[in-house]
Amino acid sequence: MAIADEPAAAPRPALSVFDAAMIIVGIVIGGGIFSMPPLVAGTAGSPPWMMFAWILGGVLSMVGALVYAELSTAFPTAGGDYHFLTRAYGRDVSFFFGWARATVIQPGSIALHVFIFGDYMTRLLPLGAQSSAIYAAATVVVLTGINLAGVRQSARTQNLMTLALLAGLALVVAAAAFAPGHPASAAPAAAPAPSVGVFGYAMVFVLLTYGGWNEAAYISAELKGGRRAIVKALGAGLAVVTATYLLVVGGLLHGLGFDGLKNSSTPAADLMQAAFGGIGGTVMAVIVSLSILSSINATMLSGARSNYALGGDWPLLRFMNRWDTDRGVPTRAFIVQAAITLALIALGASEAAGVKTMVEFTAPVFWFFFMLTGVAFFVLRYREAGAARPFRVPLYPIVPAIFVLTCAYLLNSSVNYAQSQHAVHVSFYVMAAGAAAWLLTWVQRNPQPAATP
Repeated sequence: MAIADEPAAAPRPALSVFDAAMIIVGIVIGGGIFSMPPLVAGTAGSPPWMMFAWILGGVLSMVGALVYAELSTAFPTAGGDYHFLTRAYGRDVSFFFGWARATVIQPGSIALHVFIFGDYMTRLLPLGAQSSAIYAAATVVVLTGINLAGVRQSARTQNLMTLALLAGLALVVAAAAFAPGHPASAAPAAAPAPSVGVFGYAMVFVLLTYGGWNEAAYISAELKGGRRAIVKALGAGLAVVTATYLLVVGGLLHGLGFDGLKNSSTPAADLMQAAFGGIGGTVMAVIVSLSILSSINATMLSGARSNYALGGDWPLLRFMNRWDTDRGVPTRAFIVQAAITLALIALGASEAAGVKTMVEFTAPVFWFFFMLTGVAFFVLRYREAGAARPFRVPLYPIVPAIFVLTCAYLLNSSVNYAQSQHAVHVSFYVMAAGAAAWLLTWVQRNPQPAATP
């Protein structure tokens, strides 16, 4: 436990714009790009509409990034969304976000990706009936250890894994040149446009694949180069992600054809096999594993920082508010995050499909608070109009309104998807435990006066 009168050390600028951009790319490009293109193709209905969906996903992500860029430059902090919500709504609302992020959102996202990693590693080297869960748990332990070694070691590891990921994705694009094309199977360009509702489902899959860029807000206080550095990092990171996605999807479309893409459950592996034979599937498993490791490490890095910020505000959780100045990391926050993630891996291992379980567990809670942060942007523009804003969102209020409406739509979609599932009930129980923790902290902050005789 932290000593009450010992001041907590604060994060210092140690990351370059390149480091931050690599973290963003590493978070966003995960397993989704290897599993979502067939679903997008099936709902979009034609190659032009499919490609438009991926372009629109990049545009909407950039819209959200503009909102977060203004918030991060005006209020740079290791707390990210937690700090923004505190300023907009007060400590009680931000407590529930901090609790959700510490117990549901970040550990659930990490568990989701380590299960995908475990599935692909099992194809290379199976370890028995619970092979995926074993790989998942081992990954959490190893990557947490790397992060605990220090921010510089973590950033170097992240940069290397992200560069390896981009090289692997480039190999997928190159494979399209060697694979026989399938122009005859492509859907006609003049196919009717999908309905608004059906195209909306395509956008759900696309935006899931683009998700994670907002994590850059949690490292804004550690960026060198001034407050506008986060704008450069977000812009560069999302530009790389969007270009990469368009190249990969275009390569899959060329190599497999539209019908082949729609009907494939592992499109990248199918493309690699068509181009290079049986060795292609093995190579693809390695590439996917690298991409997911990159996303896991980056998500761990940002998630621990929100735990650190939460511990600084609430006595009940103050043990997480310890910053190791020598290593440049919030050590105890990392350990708490790892422990909760391991518990979720145990939950996922007890269900039929670990990946699906983690989606059901995290999605509704995530989109609710993401939308709340978008609304907080308007609140802070009004309430703290005089605050210095090195960067301002263009076309205000249209751009932030688009962001809020997009979040509201995805919240509705995720609730409709998960409401009948067991895992989402577990997340609600966890949030109920958060209500009990909030009540306890409220009592600590508001002690009853002693009764007078």
